[in-house]
Amino acid sequence: MKEKRILYVSSEVVPYLAENEVSLMSYDAPKMINDQGGQIRIFMPRYGSINERRHQLHEVIRLSGMNLVVNDMDMPLIIKVASIPKERIQVYFIDNDEYFKRKSTFSDEDGTLYPDNDERAIFFTKGVIETVKKLNWVPDVIHVQGWMASLLPAYLKHYYKDEAIFSDTKVVTSIFSEGFSGVLDATMKEKIAFDGFPEDVVNDFENPTYESIMMNAIKNSDGVIVASEEVSSNLTKFIESSEKPFLPFVAKDEFAKAYTEFYQKFF
Repeated sequence: MKEKRILYVSSEVVPYLAENEVSLMSYDAPKMINDQGGQIRIFMPRYGSINERRHQLHEVIRLSGMNLVVNDMDMPLIIKVASIPKERIQVYFIDNDEYFKRKSTFSDEDGTLYPDNDERAIFFTKGVIETVKKLNWVPDVIHVQGWMASLLPAYLKHYYKDEAIFSDTKVVTSIFSEGFSGVLDATMKEKIAFDGFPEDVVNDFENPTYESIMMNAIKNSDGVIVASEEVSSNLTKFIESSEKPFLPFVAKDEFAKAYTEFYQKFF
């Protein structure tokens, strides 16, 4: 894996958020590649619950300042960066006061999903891709982890299809059992359509449940990793029928070798 470039785009990452399957693997996988001499970058949202002083986040002025269009609205992009202690791993945070200043990640104190989670996911996706373009850091593989990051495969394949910098980049998506209950905003389909997606992609968001969003990510990825031991039967069947290379679930103490071999399929 020496010198190979892998970009991790994750909904949650330890130590910035609480431990769960997504946040732990979003730390463990990059660390494993970093230890092997690979080049990695991690991107995640800068949720309001992240203590900027404790984790020493600071704004990167040269990367901040552009506006991203979400559903015909200009939303300012702020980029912050920090390093995971002792690991020499840099983490980039996608920030916007309107979308990410609130103190919870995906839902309010009553457990109700934020009504603009769909827009937050679109903003996060565009923010990652635009920032990578500014960095001029061309990844061999982009590894998507967590549903807030799951629009990236579709956006890279369709919205950014003419970007030469990503012409040889492959996308791998991890599928976790942890998602969200219920449905995202009913107008998500129109917001995706606003960005000029073909009708078959837009139709994937007719009923934006966790499963339907992840199915769209699978369709637009080059490979899939089953990251939880118990993924729903619907998603399991969809992965198996997708004809995409996929890695079945492997236990944490065995994942390093399996993930490394799976990445090598795409170099």
